[in-house]
Amino acid sequence: MTSTIKPPQKKQLIKGIGGVTRRQFIKTTLAGTVLAGTRNLMFPRFGAAKPKTLKILQWVHFVPGYDKWFNETYVKEWGEKNDTQVIVDNIGLAGLNARAAAEVSAQKGHDLFMFLWPKPDMEEQVINHNEVYEELNRSFGKPIDLAVRSTFNPKTKKFYGFSDSYVPDPVNYRKDLWDAVGMAPDTWDNIRIGGAKIKKAHNAPVGIGLASEIDTNMAMRAIMYSFGSSEQDEEGNLVLNSRETLEAVKYVTSLYKECMTDEVFTWDASSNNRFMVSGKGSLALNAISVTRTAEKTDPEMESKIWLAKAPRGPVRRIGLEHVMDVYVIWKFAENIDGAKKFLVDYVKDFRTAFLASEFYNFPCYAQTVPDIKQLIAHDPKAKPPDKYKVLEDVLDWATNVGYPGYATAAIDEIFSTWVISTMFARAAAGRMSPQEAINAAEANCKVIFEKWQARGLA
Repeated sequence: MTSTIKPPQKKQLIKGIGGVTRRQFIKTTLAGTVLAGTRNLMFPRFGAAKPKTLKILQWVHFVPGYDKWFNETYVKEWGEKNDTQVIVDNIGLAGLNARAAAEVSAQKGHDLFMFLWPKPDMEEQVINHNEVYEELNRSFGKPIDLAVRSTFNPKTKKFYGFSDSYVPDPVNYRKDLWDAVGMAPDTWDNIRIGGAKIKKAHNAPVGIGLASEIDTNMAMRAIMYSFGSSEQDEEGNLVLNSRETLEAVKYVTSLYKECMTDEVFTWDASSNNRFMVSGKGSLALNAISVTRTAEKTDPEMESKIWLAKAPRGPVRRIGLEHVMDVYVIWKFAENIDGAKKFLVDYVKDFRTAFLASEFYNFPCYAQTVPDIKQLIAHDPKAKPPDKYKVLEDVLDWATNVGYPGYATAAIDEIFSTWVISTMFARAAAGRMSPQEAINAAEANCKVIFEKWQARGLA
């Protein structure tokens, strides 16, 4: 296959300068080096190409081993092969949006910037990433629909990002406690009923956030979608204020009152991890970072925490990705060609990345990890070894932010300003009735939709 992504180019060696022949320059340089040797000085090799630099920003991964592999092994090997110095900066999840805004304001920063959710509001600041997709499509076929709906704007026909991977968002639950009440957390109705029984009998509440943070954002949308509700329809029209949304908000209000505690109103992105690993809770929606953390810190507790598919609601079984890795290449990036090539090469070697993430990052190109079902069906570190087998059909129930449409700029602003999370929290806390909370959220959404529609991006 002939690659359309150009590798970083080396500069040509200069044959002469200022009328001095190459032989004369070398002789002079050697003499200068000898004279300066006692001062530990070195003249650069005449005409040597300055190595290119590729600057990458990523989050601090929930699986520390992944960052160690990526930062200390993968990028160094890639840099050596491509005559490029690769610099990786890792920051916490909560700082991504602010850092991106700062780089856009300065029109300077990283060549590759990784978000954990779609960023269509940055479309005007990034290149069209279609070339990266096309290159990989030739090797592995089309990416999963979840990736396309999280990086493509059907209005402008532009790929405003590139997604290499997504993270499943299963139910993490204490099997011993749920077995004790004779129930399984496979439906939202069972979670409310069983969760109340467990809280009463074992003082172990359900832990689903009602705060301004990403896990709450995902959990509330999972409930909405399973009740037949959504922010928009497939064509991108605002449809939040509906009977289905009202039923979803009423459900969460009951779930909070019967099964949870006030701490969920101040949840952060790692709260549900701490909640489950400490043995405090009976259930949470989260990635497998919960069980992976428990494997290392409390193996006894890890054996009690099992995984289940996204719960079924009155309309469907559906959940979201826990996070969606979305890389963007800024228009003002200094090494656009190198950034494109890095993404292509990284995805071609994604099986190694999948293993380094300990099954956390699932591929957007399924063929890059052809034996994924066999790998997750038996993990020697897990108790039981087939704990992660439940994720083998994750694409049957995982969807994108903005379902059943695309992740547009309007949807992203609603997501990033916590409109949906606030709607549920207001009703659950009793600050508004369910319908009042929906009305307030709808008013915010209308303003946001109108703004982005006027700009032609939604």
